[in-house]
Amino acid sequence: MSGNWNDMKFTFLGTGTSMGVPVAGGFKREELAHDPRNERTRCSAWIQSDSCSLLIDVGPEFRIQSIRSGIRSVDHVLITHEHMDHIGGIDDLRMYNYLRKDSIPVYTTESAVSSIEQRFDYLFGENKYPGSTSLDLKVMTAAMELDGIQITPLPVKHGSLDILGFRINSIAYLTDVKEVPESTLELIKDCELVILSALRWEPEHPTHLTIPQAVDIINDLGVPKAYLIHMNSFVDHEETNKRLPSHIRLAYDMLSFTFD
Repeated sequence: MSGNWNDMKFTFLGTGTSMGVPVAGGFKREELAHDPRNERTRCSAWIQSDSCSLLIDVGPEFRIQSIRSGIRSVDHVLITHEHMDHIGGIDDLRMYNYLRKDSIPVYTTESAVSSIEQRFDYLFGENKYPGSTSLDLKVMTAAMELDGIQITPLPVKHGSLDILGFRINSIAYLTDVKEVPESTLELIKDCELVILSALRWEPEHPTHLTIPQAVDIINDLGVPKAYLIHMNSFVDHEETNKRLPSHIRLAYDMLSFTFD
């Protein structure tokens, strides 16, 4: 495996906020139904190379996301943090355990490791339920290479919670962000593409960036292209893209791209 961009494909499995779009009960669905890009499952991404299948987060709709995108194997999982919209689909990784006949390495924060072990206690230790998902949880503190793909952890703040974004070669993926430390900005300023969460236009939120705040960060970085993710039910795809600078677009579920 070369790790070259020519060999890699990025797919947005989900691009919605923690409640999904539309939310339970379908509220505001009629207002958004004119554009299928407004229907957003919980945030997750899939990176494929010629010999590696890598997930970022495994949310509550992962089973559906995996079917519609055709994920046939999972070699590694990166988890940004322990909130359920990012780990709620862990149970659905079990089929990939059966296929690989081994546990799946998962890289995340120390607090997320502890939370996963507590919430999914039946997956670990003496009381592990027969046939359940098998994970090899690892605390990620430094850059590493996974099957030829260079991964760098990107510490950010989600309110008061320390979470991770990830740099994958020259893509930066940052979700659920409220604050990006200067040290992390230094790690991504030369990226070809930045993917950044942007909850809504207004008002300001205590744990998430608004769209204007995300746009300011992207413009300050000077990167050539960016996608926004983690939008709520008040963000219309087409109308928002009309208001954004041309190098910044809203992502949508199942949008994919390759780099050459």
